Amino acid sequence: MRKTLALVSLSLGITLVNTLWSAVAQVPLPLPVPTIKPEIPQPPQPPLKPLNLGTGCTPIYACLGWDEQIWGQRGKPGDRRALLAAIDNSLGYLTKSSAIAAYQNYPVKGVTLDRVRQSLIRFRQLVVSSKSPAQLQAAVRREFVFYKSVGNDGKGTVKFTAYYEPIYTASRVKTSVYKYPLYRLPPDFEQWPKPHPKRIDLEGTDGLLGDKSQLRGLEILWFRDRLDAYMVQIQGSAQIQLTDGKKTSIGYAGGTDYPWTSIGKELAKDGKIPLAQLTMPRLISYFQQQPQELSNYLPRWERFVFFKETSGRQATGSINVPVTPERSIATDKSVMPPGALALVYTSFPYPASAGRLEYRTVSRFVLDQDTGSAIKGPGRVDYFMGSGKIAGDRAGITGGNGSLYYLLLKK
Repeated sequence: MRKTLALVSLSLGITLVNTLWSAVAQVPLPLPVPTIKPEIPQPPQPPLKPLNLGTGCTPIYACLGWDEQIWGQRGKPGDRRALLAAIDNSLGYLTKSSAIAAYQNYPVKGVTLDRVRQSLIRFRQLVVSSKSPAQLQAAVRREFVFYKSVGNDGKGTVKFTAYYEPIYTASRVKTSVYKYPLYRLPPDFEQWPKPHPKRIDLEGTDGLLGDKSQLRGLEILWFRDRLDAYMVQIQGSAQIQLTDGKKTSIGYAGGTDYPWTSIGKELAKDGKIPLAQLTMPRLISYFQQQPQELSNYLPRWERFVFFKETSGRQATGSINVPVTPERSIATDKSVMPPGALALVYTSFPYPASAGRLEYRTVSRFVLDQDTGSAIKGPGRVDYFMGSGKIAGDRAGITGGNGSLYYLLLKK
């Protein structure tokens, strides 16, 4: 930068000297120094902005806060109990020292731990007492301020994806069939120098580095399919059906210091799957048909994830409380308020006739209880679908834009 400024100054000086030379020959002229105004750093845009909803929204079922899933729909029972449990999980978190620390310097004025907690308490009362979606919607719009995420474009556009807890079969011992391991966190992991070893260094190109890996002896489970073990690393947890007939579960314990790399986008970049047609089912189908490609693409995600056995405990979010199907979301906790009440407005796939999935627009109350390595900035939300195949099928094709709001009691 200094070299560039010097050259600019010199060229300006020569131009002026040549222009005046005939009139003031032999008279030395000082070289002019251009005035460069220093850039004034602009404060970062707050991730949330209060929204004036107004009162003119019709029909009411198309307005924010219409959450019919609480009472049930299309012949299916509601999930009021699940929502109340999710609220209670957040309230429990907000009593912890980690929550106090998280809210001490939160960047949005008026968003405090006490206000978040009081908002959850009041919302819980309304969920218990309301008799219909319309009654809850009216009360929430009357008593709460909606803070809208600025999104990824500053205009409120939020990209939604979904995740789920898979159910896989695994073995506690290595066999000729079950040979792809997941590992527990190394006891000396905090002392590992950076940069950390990459995925290929820890498990090899084919995932079978085995006794040559520095992780030898830390195997926790063995899978028959390398893609299964890889998918568990992506999701961060799984329910496990053991080969001896017993069940267990595993959860996230730590990971190496590398960013998220989308294997799907790598396939699209190489022309293997059109980006517009990229879904998790399509990706899985591709590798099932061409398993040799696993050695080419899986090492491209350099991060490596470690696990701990959770003995059947349900999936747990980053604030260390259970995540609830369709009532928990993951966001970037450096900008979004942890444990807070939120509302998502977007479209999700639902089971329809003949095994199909069809999209429906929802206005859904959720709790912000998780995060993820690929979830960065105010324009990203990952929605927890639940456990098992149907949840996986739904999560695999979820992807689109919508809006995100946080609800806080009016002062």
